[in-house]
Amino acid sequence: MAIDRPGRPENLPAAEVLWARWALVAVLEATAKSETRGDRRVGTWIDRQGLHLDDRGCTWWTFQQLGDGRYLLYGEDESSAVKWHEPAIDMLAQAPDWLPYEHLRELLEGWELGCVYWYENGAWARAPYPDELDDDGLDCGMSRFAVREELLRDVIASERGLPRGRAADLVAAAETRSLTAAEIREVLDAAAAADEYVPADREAMLRSLERAALAAPGSLTPATSNRPG
Repeated sequence: MAIDRPGRPENLPAAEVLWARWALVAVLEATAKSETRGDRRVGTWIDRQGLHLDDRGCTWWTFQQLGDGRYLLYGEDESSAVKWHEPAIDMLAQAPDWLPYEHLRELLEGWELGCVYWYENGAWARAPYPDELDDDGLDCGMSRFAVREELLRDVIASERGLPRGRAADLVAAAETRSLTAAEIREVLDAAAAADEYVPADREAMLRSLERAALAAPGSLTPATSNRPG
């Protein structure tokens, strides 16, 4: 399903599904080198704060689990017209009291935020937008995870050698929280056998897999629990 411009809450899949897809890409991109970069990281990754996407130019996003089936998605794509709109749009209007308001208001005061979506009781919501708003950046920022076909293209492209059918299986395993270390090894083998070899870091991938909680119970070794940062 495509994402409208501006985005609508119903354009997003269930938060658990969005988490699984985004986290899968974070697992595939994980390297020990990138883990040491902290806030200077580029790409897609997972840490204690949640999932992140940042190209250090056009788009940045954070996706957090806040307990009790609650999730928070916020960020900005350069296509967003929200923060420039006149009269000003209150991105936190009608938001629940469990959001991290101090942090979000700091971003708003710094003109860093393009939109905010929250999820609880099985449904997404956001602040009301004026009818004339053209875009809030959700499409350009999140369609790579929210639209399954786009995700499959990204998974295939990022690994260069993973067949489409196997990519679909990998996404399905992530969505059902049943990924295994063996499947990660298969991804590495596919990448290594491709015409354009993409170096990958198995141990970093397994650390991200554990942190994302996408693995089948008992499928990871104790050694993978020793993750940095």
